[in-house]
Amino acid sequence: MQKTILIVEDEDILREIVKDYLWNEGYEVLESVDGNEALAVFEEHEVHLIILDIMLPELDGWSVCRRIRKSSNVPIIMLTARADEDDTLLGFELGADDYVTKPYSPAILLARVKRLIDSRYSNTSNVSSEDTLISSGIHVHFPSRTVTIEGEMTSLTHTEFEILTYLMQNQGIIITREQLINKIWGYEFAGDDRTINSHIRNLRHKLGHKANLIVTVIRVGYKFEGEA
Repeated sequence: MQKTILIVEDEDILREIVKDYLWNEGYEVLESVDGNEALAVFEEHEVHLIILDIMLPELDGWSVCRRIRKSSNVPIIMLTARADEDDTLLGFELGADDYVTKPYSPAILLARVKRLIDSRYSNTSNVSSEDTLISSGIHVHFPSRTVTIEGEMTSLTHTEFEILTYLMQNQGIIITREQLINKIWGYEFAGDDRTINSHIRNLRHKLGHKANLIVTVIRVGYKFEGEA
């Protein structure tokens, strides 16, 4: 099925360039020039990924991301003209899956789009011989990318899902931050340890009373300590 990508960007020339790259790769493209319009388009269409500029008229990208995350785990790539690490951290804390700083190569952006689309919507993503992964009351169903905790559904972003399943698949093994970066993003990472920490913090919050299953190994990384 053809995937639909929503570009939220008020710079006409940049939006047209990105749209042409996406069209040439076979994606359907929707466009918005401000935050309020983006939310309306998102509500009216099935969207598989959002490319979201931060500095927008009417409603900024952070606010758009926050509102979308209340009801959807659609992959979000945030764009910014600022290289401030605090901006990056805030974007990830709000649930963004990736972050690109302007100016950027449209080809690089396209590569990141493809990676998120392929890993998010491929039924074989993260699946070895089983479709499900169960540990300590956490049940992961890979084909639908759903997670339940003792029977209750919890909504994870693409990145949170990838981190949780990677840790669970390596239960009891220490996973370094570098390993997480290479697994989840697969390219030179623009953030720092605080970015990883932010995703882990969000994930723990959503795991509720199961949060302590993700253990921090100081100055190294994390491990999942559960029982089958």
